[in-house]
Amino acid sequence: MSDPTSSSVLQERLGRLFYVIGASGAGKDSLLTAARARVTKLGLPVAFAHRYITRPANAGGENHVAVTEAEYALRLEYSLLALSWDSHGLRYGVGTEINAWMHAGLDVVVNGSRGALARSRERYPELVAVLVDVAPDVLHTRLTARGREDAPTIKRRLERAAHYKNLPDVTRIDNNGVLDAAVERFLTLLQAR
Repeated sequence: MSDPTSSSVLQERLGRLFYVIGASGAGKDSLLTAARARVTKLGLPVAFAHRYITRPANAGGENHVAVTEAEYALRLEYSLLALSWDSHGLRYGVGTEINAWMHAGLDVVVNGSRGALARSRERYPELVAVLVDVAPDVLHTRLTARGREDAPTIKRRLERAAHYKNLPDVTRIDNNGVLDAAVERFLTLLQAR
């Protein structure tokens, strides 16, 4: 009898791409950080992709790979980014290593962008879009509490967040309450086959 964890068995299973999106303040980074720790403990065949971003490594938020504009341009020129987009004055990319991970049988989680969702679906038609969703009043409270933006900026963020409500073909993860509940829902999605 063959070992179900042998590399030949794992390579028969093509991994899935989970493309996670959500408005600023919805708790996407918190959800991904908590899920990443739990996936490791559960031993799930899931890899979380780091994003290449043209911002300093110590800027806060997610654990990303800081690159200069020139380094980013070089990665684009040499087709080293599987996904790329610009947002809020920064450039974001996800490396082509995700293709190797999926071909090896790993599911891959990407911290994506609503604006790049359509292009990402063209590149990966089987992509599973996951929306970390919160009610407008909860979002307003969170944005105000974190103290990073002034009132006009918060208003603009809330207006942009309204665009998430009508996205087609997304799996919604409600993050209005306790983070652990949202993490459990996300882990259930990752474990479903």
